[in-house]
Amino acid sequence: MEINLKNKTAWVFGGSKGIGLAIAIELANAGANILLIARNKIDLQKAQDKLSLNNGQKHDVLSVDMVDTKGLVEKMRSYVNVNNVDILINNSGGPLGGLAYMADVDEYLAAFNQHVLAAQAVTQIALQSMKRNQFGRVVNIISTSVKQPINGLGVSNTIRGAMANWSKTIASEVGPFGITVNNVLPGATNTQRLVSLISKNASKNNCEEELVIKKMKNEIPVGRFADPEEIAYMVVFLCSNYASYINGINIPIDGGRTKSL
Repeated sequence: MEINLKNKTAWVFGGSKGIGLAIAIELANAGANILLIARNKIDLQKAQDKLSLNNGQKHDVLSVDMVDTKGLVEKMRSYVNVNNVDILINNSGGPLGGLAYMADVDEYLAAFNQHVLAAQAVTQIALQSMKRNQFGRVVNIISTSVKQPINGLGVSNTIRGAMANWSKTIASEVGPFGITVNNVLPGATNTQRLVSLISKNASKNNCEEELVIKKMKNEIPVGRFADPEEIAYMVVFLCSNYASYINGINIPIDGGRTKSL
């Protein structure tokens, strides 16, 4: 099975590093044109250099702040006026760790704005193009906390749940237009966020980071963390014609760690 996304254009949010960058690389390898979207323009330009041009693609970068919803909408509307979009990858860094009941209301508001409201705003814009073309793929990168809350990530667990239900609702509304909306739920993945969480956990428990890593891996049946590329492979499949009948689902990629179905 060969996935061909030639002549498709993908918007990849959080595309300058980590899982977002891995997704952008694999989408480009499948032939797609990529618009990388993140805050840091230098990181974006470095990321763009890693994208394949083997199919004559045209890649671009756009520096935006997901927290600034108004500014985000203005930039994306300007872009979509002259460019089609076929694939939208909603991907944004997770909220800070901490207990849910200890979190300030402003932490919830900021996270809701960065994830749910930003996703709503850009999806609304992208759907204009997708509906015209009667084809579209929206993939939201969320977390396995949608299936099973993760200890110490109270705000994140809450917001990820909201994202998942928003996505399921949208999926039922846009399916008739040839558009699918799905969620990919990464488990522990080798990214800077995981490094940060491990460091904070070790500091909190006054132990070595190696001990935290060992404990985390012991909870994963396959005994290791994921590489970002392993998340990206599933995303690319969901963006292809082979996945046209897959809509409104949550797909954990976690080595079997999540206990629920």
